[in-house]
Amino acid sequence: MASSQRVKITLACTECGDRNYSITKNKKLHPERMEVRKYCPRLKKHTIHRETK
Repeated sequence: MASSQRVKITLACTECGDRNYSITKNKKLHPERMEVRKYCPRLKKHTIHRETK
């Protein structure tokens, strides 16, 4: 039951819109939408990836 707060989310690139990564996060600790700097294979550079629905 300890992992019931963890949910699967998808990260999409803010520049090209591709959904490149799927990760889990703890909803209790981070209720807001996540923003992470990750590598975008289409653009071949690091960009900001935002949590999508």
